[in-house]
Amino acid sequence: MRPDSLCFPLMSRTRHSLLRLSFRGYAILSAALLLWVGGLLPAMASESGDKTRVEEALRSYFETEMADLIKESLLLVALREQNARTAELSDAEILDLDQQWREQLQQEEQPLLDTVLKGRPAELLLNKVAMAGGEISELFVMDARGLNVASATATSDYWQGDEAKFQKSFGQGANGMEIGEIEFDPSTGVSQAQVSATITDPTSGEPIGAVTVGLVVDLLL
Repeated sequence: MRPDSLCFPLMSRTRHSLLRLSFRGYAILSAALLLWVGGLLPAMASESGDKTRVEEALRSYFETEMADLIKESLLLVALREQNARTAELSDAEILDLDQQWREQLQQEEQPLLDTVLKGRPAELLLNKVAMAGGEISELFVMDARGLNVASATATSDYWQGDEAKFQKSFGQGANGMEIGEIEFDPSTGVSQAQVSATITDPTSGEPIGAVTVGLVVDLLL
């Protein structure tokens, strides 16, 4: 028998062996992929379901616990008065005020912060936070330009007009509401989320501002 005649059967057997290994590897990979997807899909569904449940809890809390607050005449008067003062501000003037706020956060004298953190509107918000039993982590009200009117605590900036909390609430009209992402705070060990909604004039129904409340998710579920 010629040497090359021995070679062809050997090559053929080798090729078939490689093919069998290849198909076997493909089958194993396919099975592993199916198992992974099979485990992933329920996990994704569970995560989606949890998110929906949390959002429903946040929305429900806002509608039951915040509805009366945003109708308080004290807040409505403060909103109307500030809207009259800020309506004609240019973008540059708003940015300048925002910069002043950020700088005053680091200073002893804080005249701009005092307009927001002191006074009866701010006291109203502070009382709401105090009565919430730890469920509210922050609470502030913005005018029609997105500038702070009153706040229970100092926010990191004065102008919220470029943020989703304002654009998806006041920016969407009378029924605007934005439920922010849930964020875990390692310093406190709790998860929090912001709910923002438009504040309307109870007489005309016209949007005149917005409110943002930070809620401790762990205490609502």
